[in-house]
Amino acid sequence: MTVGVGFTAVEIREFVHAYYVQPRGQKLSWLAAQGVPYDRLRQWRTTVFEGDLDRRLVPREGSAMTVPSPKRTALEKARAAERAAHEAEVAALSKRIRELEGTNEALGKAIGLLHALNEHEPDEPPTSSDPSTS
Repeated sequence: MTVGVGFTAVEIREFVHAYYVQPRGQKLSWLAAQGVPYDRLRQWRTTVFEGDLDRRLVPREGSAMTVPSPKRTALEKARAAERAAHEAEVAALSKRIRELEGTNEALGKAIGLLHALNEHEPDEPPTSSDPSTS
């Protein structure tokens, strides 16, 4: 049985995770807006949580060792919170990188100006060979 022809494993996994973070009572309308039938979602969900999505293996029906739906929802909400925290951290680090790059650019310009000033100054004081000027 093929799982999600035309979709990558990453896309299917993200789609299933996005489904679980939808508010209660809005999942079916969200699913309809995405244009994916519920039966396909069920197959993808089973493959993501109990099968092997990367190898496109769907488990047999009737497995007693499944994760209950409420627990899946809780796991997905925790995953969404973790992802939001990571995105916030990445944004903060990106901002810090831009600040440091600006500082480096300013320091580079300052060093360039110092080198330019040193080029115009004489290296040694002028010495006069005329004894009458001393």
